Amino acid sequence: MAVVCNNCYINPITTMTTTPSAYLSSTFLGRSSSLIHLGKSPSRQSFRGSFHVHLSKISAIFWGQKKTIQPQEMELSLGTFVLTGSDPEGVSTNEMKPQKISLSVISSISEISSKGWDACAVDATGSENFNPFLMHGFLSSLEETGCSVKETGWFPQHIVAQDEFEVIVGVVPLYLKSHSYGEFVFDHSWADAYYNYGYQYYPKLQCCVPFTPVTGQRILIRNTWYKDQVFEKLIWALKDLTTKYQVSSLHVTFPSENEWLKMKEHEFLQRIGMQYHWKNRNYKNFDEFLMDMKQSKRKNIRQERKKISTQMLTVKRLRGDEIKARHWDSFYNCYKNTTDNKWGRAYLTRDFFHIMGEKMGDRVLLVVAEDGDDLVAGALNLIGGDTLFGRLWGCLPQAYYPSLHFEACYYQAIEAAIELNLSKVEAGAQGEHKIQRGYLPVTTYSSHYILDEGFRTVIADFLVRETNQMKVVMKLLHDSGPFKDDVQKSLEA
Repeated sequence: MAVVCNNCYINPITTMTTTPSAYLSSTFLGRSSSLIHLGKSPSRQSFRGSFHVHLSKISAIFWGQKKTIQPQEMELSLGTFVLTGSDPEGVSTNEMKPQKISLSVISSISEISSKGWDACAVDATGSENFNPFLMHGFLSSLEETGCSVKETGWFPQHIVAQDEFEVIVGVVPLYLKSHSYGEFVFDHSWADAYYNYGYQYYPKLQCCVPFTPVTGQRILIRNTWYKDQVFEKLIWALKDLTTKYQVSSLHVTFPSENEWLKMKEHEFLQRIGMQYHWKNRNYKNFDEFLMDMKQSKRKNIRQERKKISTQMLTVKRLRGDEIKARHWDSFYNCYKNTTDNKWGRAYLTRDFFHIMGEKMGDRVLLVVAEDGDDLVAGALNLIGGDTLFGRLWGCLPQAYYPSLHFEACYYQAIEAAIELNLSKVEAGAQGEHKIQRGYLPVTTYSSHYILDEGFRTVIADFLVRETNQMKVVMKLLHDSGPFKDDVQKSLEA
């Protein structure tokens, strides 16, 4: 049976055999669609021996009896390595020069200072590409409020690299996971394939920012003369931990393109995805942006924005101290209602919004829509070095206001980015309706280290097929963009 997925025709391969399943269900663009034949069956050999014994111990963290295993029983030290090479010219001989780097695992980000973690995050991205989601304040807010913790299937296993003077020179946000929720890179069909063979896919290791489909550095390292060595050792540590824990796999989701390319050299499989981003062509105001669009698209956006005022709604953009506790309480109610109504789950707690808002300060931009004195909808954004990151939207159960979602999530974000002189708005995963409102498809990346050779082979074959499909779809969607031809070409460059 042919499948129409996101306005694009997909011709699935559905030839089945009587042998054990060697198929994976394609999670193309986030929806289960075609069945893709993956060739030879995975090997069972590497799952024998001590695998089941060690995996049982790891699995007991999530599914064993209470207190079967404690976090301190996990692997904490990953060893020490000696730095090679000489100092660059200009380094004083009187300075303390590190000779070795030690690697360890911490089970809570609270075990490392915010200063040490943030120094790695800022050096890794550069100030111009500052990414608020990589900061200690954001990640610790998730842990402190019970969002990314063992009890929710996110057991922190952050890797820390430090020299002999206890200076933090590298960190990696890492979690041992008992499920695939809150990742936005879909591998449920891979888990199905494992279970079809009688093997466990979970727990697995996940290098990411929980619940956050935002591209950014994942290997966070200080800008030292030996940073390349630290990068290599942190990649080695990720793979070593996967082997020691004998989990099925390690997944690095939404890394930078440069990291993605480097990880291919270390036996990681490559996968691409798609999001929708708006690019700022040095616009002075929203109307100037509209003039880049085709007349029909420009007219449609103006009509949508006009509906907001005719419905007697007031839309505001709040930052930092302007956001009060009542705003967060109301926004949480909106968020909870939206996740409940969209076959989803509320990953984030009420306390998370309060604490994250306090820690992140002026980096938070909350768009609120008010009907009289009542906050009826909102959209949460975070401000980066050159990017406005649109993250969450919600509205109250009784709220029905045509075009409000487009206004709060997309048009207000564009206006804010223009005012703040930011180069782009990242509007998150999924939603082809974003295209006609100025958000075009861009490539996202993920890297996957599959421990078993047999499964690695068939998943690699699947990814080749999926990548080819994704490239075709992205071109079709890009060609359907709302901009004038000359503008469209410049945005493709």
